[in-house]
Amino acid sequence: MGQNNNEFIPLKIAVLTVSDSRTTADDSSGDYLVSALTATGHQLAGRALCADNLFRIRALVSDWIADSEVQAILINGGTGFNEQNWVPEAVGVLFERTVQGFGEQFRQLSFAEIKGSAMQSRALAGLANRTLICCLPGSPGACRLGWEQLIRDQLDARTKPCNFVSHL
Repeated sequence: MGQNNNEFIPLKIAVLTVSDSRTTADDSSGDYLVSALTATGHQLAGRALCADNLFRIRALVSDWIADSEVQAILINGGTGFNEQNWVPEAVGVLFERTVQGFGEQFRQLSFAEIKGSAMQSRALAGLANRTLICCLPGSPGACRLGWEQLIRDQLDARTKPCNFVSHL
């Protein structure tokens, strides 16, 4: 059982959009995640848009992991099954601990909406240097599903029986 608090603890969360086609002007998934985390009471620690390049992604995420001011990182995009998607390969090796259930639960929830196509999602999460990193597909619907069904409550110290706040 995790540590439970009776009050909300705002976290500092960075948002990364991985895309070869989006710009800051049309990053609706990144916009959603920023809006959702700030509406919940968390603070935006950083935001970036990065091409789907293994080493650029890894460098940016590594910088945030090393920054003691960043407690969680939400990545959207780059998790699909096609050969241009590099987020799992770029980020997975940085994890000290993988959150196995994250990808499993995301695919289970996605199945209700997109049926068997959910198996091609490579959503994943893990912990590195007391930072939670959650990697979601790039569609606004997938970001909404991930935030509302999996991430939001796990970033709330009041969630019982456990949450990630005590690990960050």
